[in-house]
Parts: sequence; C-alpha cells; structure tokens
Amino acid sequence: MQSAQPQNPDHDHRTAEILASVRTAFAEKGFDGASMQDLARAAGMSVGNFYRYFPSKADIVAQLIAHDLRQMEQDFQTAMASPDPLQALRDQVRDRVTQHQSCNDGQLWAEITAVALRKPEIGTACLHMETAVSHYLTQAFAVVTGLSAEQTQARFAAHATFIVLLVKSAAMMAPQQDQARSDLNALILRTIDQTLDEIASATLHAPKG
Repeated sequence: MQSAQPQNPDHDHRTAEILASVRTAFAEKGFDGASMQDLARAAGMSVGNFYRYFPSKADIVAQLIAHDLRQMEQDFQTAMASPDPLQALRDQVRDRVTQHQSCNDGQLWAEITAVALRKPEIGTACLHMETAVSHYLTQAFAVVTGLSAEQTQARFAAHATFIVLLVKSAAMMAPQQDQARSDLNALILRTIDQTLDEIASATLHAPKG
C-alpha cells in the first residue's frame, strides 16, 4: 500500500513532526515493541488518523528514510559548495557519527536493520537509503577530485559503500564505556579519513585538460 503523499507545505511539516514523535516512541519501546497504537499516541493522534499518514511500519521506515535523505542531500550540497569541500565532507561525516550516537538513532537503525532481514519491504527501503547515500558520496568525490561522474563511479563506488558501512557501524555500536566508545570512534573516523585521503590523491593523477 502506498502512503499518502504530502499535498502542501503544512502537510509536509506535520509529517515531519509526526516522524519526530515516532522516533521518540521507537527509542523508548523499540521498533518491534512499539505498536501502531503507541506510535499514534506519541504523535497525539487517533489510530485511524495515524493510519492515513502511515499505513504500516514499513511505510514509516520508508518515510523516515525519505526525510533523512532530504536532509543529507542538503548537507552534501552545502559541503560541496564550501571553500574546502574535502574538509567539509570530513566534518560532515564526523558530525553524523556523533549525532547518531547522541540521539539514539543508531539503536533505532540497528533494530530496523535486524527487521529488514525478515521483512523484504523494509530491506528494500534500507538498501535504497544506503544506495542513495553512496551516490551522494560519489558526487562529492567528483567535486573533490575533478574527475567526471563516470570516472568517479568506476573508481570510488566501493570507497563510498565502505564509508557508508563504517558510519552505519559506528551509529549502531552497542553501548560502551565512554573511553571504549571514544577509542572506537577515533579508529572509525581515522579509517574514513584515510579513505578520503586516498580519494583526494586521485587529483594528482587526473588527466589534464
């Protein structure tokens, strides 16, 4: 079943508010533990009205992903328009890792990833998100290196996927003592920086003219 599409900015804003409430409910009860009734209550809505926005949990996941992807696309565009796109990209990745860990998003996505193994429609939505973020990254790599989109995709698609996996892993990290988490984050971010350095070095070998 397809979800109702936002018809105007007010509807879109209301959907974003509901999604924020849904995230909170999922954080408190877990993805499987939160019923549609729980989610409707968290959003301050009747169950019937809630179903008008979200016919199923799979639809909720799809809309959470769509919402997050819109924000990420804006963030990537801002980074690529900055005077130092590579540094802006590094900063963005660092912020994404810490943001996920501080707001319980990582735990939510860990649960959704687990559910995706059992429910193909959620698995498809999660794959769409990872593919889209990898695409944003390869677009950013093209800006950083000066290579064409085709060259960047051919040379660095695996690098983009690798970075997505590292950020996702950091976000879904099991609760650790502060020092252990700090050490793991530093290792993950250092690995991402090394990957970005390898990509940036391609500018030294890019064909002239």
